[in-house]
Amino acid sequence: MAFAPPRSAFVFRRRSGTHSIRSHRPSPRRVHRDWCLDTPTGEELSPDTELRVCQPSTIYTGHKVMVDFGKWPLFALLSSQELASIQQACIFGTSANEAIYTTCSNEVFAIGLNCSNCLGTGDNQSTMIPRRLDPLCGKKITGLSFGSGPHVLICCEDGELYAWGHNGYSQLGNGNTIQGASPIQVCVELMSKRVIQVSCGSHHSMALTSEGEVFAWGYNNCGQVGCGTTTNQPTPRKVTSHLHNKMVTGITAGLTCSVAMTDNGQVYGWGFNGSGQLGLGSNGNQLTPCKVVFVQNVCIIQVVFGHAHTLGLTDQGMLYAWGANTHGQLGIGNKINQLSPIKVTTNERMVEIAACHSSNTSAAKSQSGQVHMWGLCRGQAVLVPTLTHFTCTDDVFACFSNPPVMWRMLSVEQEDSLTVAQSLKREFDREETSDLRFRVEGKDIHVHKAVLKIRCEHFRTMFSSHWNENAKEVIEIDQFSYPVYRAFLEYLYTDVVDLPPEDAIGLLDLATSYCENRLKKLCQHLIKRGITVENAFLLLSAAVRYEAEDLEEFCFKFCVNHLTGVTQTPAFWQIDGMLLKDFIIKAGRCGGFKN
Repeated sequence: MAFAPPRSAFVFRRRSGTHSIRSHRPSPRRVHRDWCLDTPTGEELSPDTELRVCQPSTIYTGHKVMVDFGKWPLFALLSSQELASIQQACIFGTSANEAIYTTCSNEVFAIGLNCSNCLGTGDNQSTMIPRRLDPLCGKKITGLSFGSGPHVLICCEDGELYAWGHNGYSQLGNGNTIQGASPIQVCVELMSKRVIQVSCGSHHSMALTSEGEVFAWGYNNCGQVGCGTTTNQPTPRKVTSHLHNKMVTGITAGLTCSVAMTDNGQVYGWGFNGSGQLGLGSNGNQLTPCKVVFVQNVCIIQVVFGHAHTLGLTDQGMLYAWGANTHGQLGIGNKINQLSPIKVTTNERMVEIAACHSSNTSAAKSQSGQVHMWGLCRGQAVLVPTLTHFTCTDDVFACFSNPPVMWRMLSVEQEDSLTVAQSLKREFDREETSDLRFRVEGKDIHVHKAVLKIRCEHFRTMFSSHWNENAKEVIEIDQFSYPVYRAFLEYLYTDVVDLPPEDAIGLLDLATSYCENRLKKLCQHLIKRGITVENAFLLLSAAVRYEAEDLEEFCFKFCVNHLTGVTQTPAFWQIDGMLLKDFIIKAGRCGGFKN
């Protein structure tokens, strides 16, 4: 519930009124949004529970949608220019405090806590400023995965494999247990191979080659490396057994288990199976790959691991789940673990499924673009796939998973054309396309009559009547300064105002004159953010002059709260006598002069 702040009792005048396997299929680019479940924390959500989802704004770009990285708090450390340059990104770590991203120019940067040297910066220092990873710059990254240590694997377009970070169990594949402070190419057994996919378990690693071979290494306490023993594997070793002579098309690693998918849609699993996450009908660990048996003859095209559960998607859009179900993460309406794959009831064909090691949350996207989620969602057990208003599965993990890590490396598809908003912003003050100039303090600002008429009632009247300005190619402005008038015209193109508080006063004057109420509110917001003891009384005077009631109240309270400092500024004694007198009287009435 929101409460309106009380109005001041005093006014100055009277006023009148990674972890997945999937086939490569195109899917629409969609925006990320923020959401919240409108139910008490800890409440179970069953099929009969109403789910209300709070909806923010959407950022559409024609037939595609921009990625909003702002929902991941770590990206708040980046400037708008840095965010706009992101091509690929992955948030990871035990608290979602690390990120690696690439730019449009194939530069690679890291930012965050740097636990176990997982940022690859060459040292163990955390950083709030993006640091460039020179060994990877210029390379086209095609895959990224991370473990719990965390350690990081990256494969490139040329088939090279790089690793760094935690290495307590040789999960970097370099034959030792020394942490990797910077990206180093994994060469043993893979030098002549072209790696096309990587996947990290908690402390083991997997790689898939272009020839359909699977290699695994690292921690092997439960047989997750698939070599037939529980001895740790310090370098990449080919997984054979039941995968011999089979063409593997996808791999994924669970925390301490592994899965491979073949070209005929069969699934093989090995490693830890205590909750039935291998789907073999039992809960015994497996030291070599074993075929997952489904009740029906299905062709699996994607498999994802959660913390201890597994989801599978068929080529016909059917969803299967197995493993742990203590939070309803299987989506079958109860909390009973399943040792074998069980079909999840959905209302339409699914095209994508999502889960990640660090959470018990599950998500899926339908053919129509609807996103469902279930499992542990911000402490609430959602027992069945529940419709949200998200437009991609990544949003589920950004907003409802704890920690909010990414379940895959997120890629931004570059647009071939600009959006309407981007085009308008680009055309502001562009002489080549403008049909009108405003001259302020001897400087020209190039604009377009059509845009001004659409965006501003003042200009709509000016250019649709018999005003003298309607016939001019250059309009002289002498009532306002150049920075103020330019900021106003730019606002009409961008909806953004960026001025220091002192100039915002002039823009507030303009907004009042032109009856631009929204701009008036933006100016008041700017002024509030920039108020200081030195300018407080000047801003108060402006608020009174332009009848900005909220701003007046804010400035008055600020002056009273900092009365000693404010009364010692030149602006306080240079102000209009009547205003000064009114301020002293009203400040006295509200106890401003009491010790």
